[in-house]
Amino acid sequence: MQTDPAVMAFLLSRRSRPAKMLDPPVPTEPDLRPLITAAARVPDHGKLEPWRFIVLARTACVALADEVGARAVALGLDDAAQQKASEPFAKAHLIVTVVASPKPSEKIPAIEQTLSAGAVCLGLVNAALASGWGANWLSGWPAHDRAVQEFLGLDAHELVAGFIHLGTARATPPERPRPDITALTEWRR
Repeated sequence: MQTDPAVMAFLLSRRSRPAKMLDPPVPTEPDLRPLITAAARVPDHGKLEPWRFIVLARTACVALADEVGARAVALGLDDAAQQKASEPFAKAHLIVTVVASPKPSEKIPAIEQTLSAGAVCLGLVNAALASGWGANWLSGWPAHDRAVQEFLGLDAHELVAGFIHLGTARATPPERPRPDITALTEWRR
């Protein structure tokens, strides 16, 4: 067995960059294509491709912020909750929305297809970080709100797996506590 020390070092030290710490420049379309291509190299039982991408540039991010703000008002959220929901979109300059788009299948359960879309989200974050960009995977209630999903043009069977914010990180955040793998791992022999 041959280990790739550089890849393992990256994986053992990877750290998302908070969306609020991402500024321009952001990946251009030619920069973004290989990141999305890498993200799509995930487990996909049945080769169904049960996900798709919606790339939101600055103007589209602001429009989404307005929609999320309007939905927050319609849902009766207080001012602080309204701002917390819309602000990440209002400040964003590039978001790749990963859409879980399950396909009809007698062999591949919908949950496996949704998990594949989640893997795409992590793959995109890791590809961006490995390429020197800052990246963060966000969701929250706007990802699950049907009106927001319709605003994005999702079909009735689709959902937002994640909003992947991309840009240039202003700073490196401090390391955070990591899971105690020993406490979380059960070995059966």
